[in-house]
Amino acid sequence: MRSFLIDTGPIVALLNGRDRHHAWIRDLLRTVEPPLHTCEAVLSEACFLLRQLEGGADAVLELCARGVLRAGFSFDREQDEVRMLMRKYANVPMSLADACLVRMTELDDDSVLLTLDSDFRIYRRHRRRVVPLRTPG
Repeated sequence: MRSFLIDTGPIVALLNGRDRHHAWIRDLLRTVEPPLHTCEAVLSEACFLLRQLEGGADAVLELCARGVLRAGFSFDREQDEVRMLMRKYANVPMSLADACLVRMTELDDDSVLLTLDSDFRIYRRHRRRVVPLRTPG
């Protein structure tokens, strides 16, 4: 069974009805079985970006509490690989959240990443393999 990973952008779009990608992620999530896997760095970014939206940060945490999102990535265990990815893509530049997500795709070869970030078209997993993505349009 294919698992889905989720980046910051789609979380923000889901929780902000005025976001231009809101309908895309809402419709896509109707076809995806939870949980959507992510990492704490993504959750932190989403909470920060939604801080101006009343209840925005709490809505991110509510998705975790309801089991829609699961942040099971262990940075402690994967920090060397994450660091290597960030060094490799320093010219992009690669954020900690992006590096963790690329590493998560390496740990689960059947995973697909839901993202709005075009940088994932540049990043490679296992050095040369394209990161499987679902993006709008």
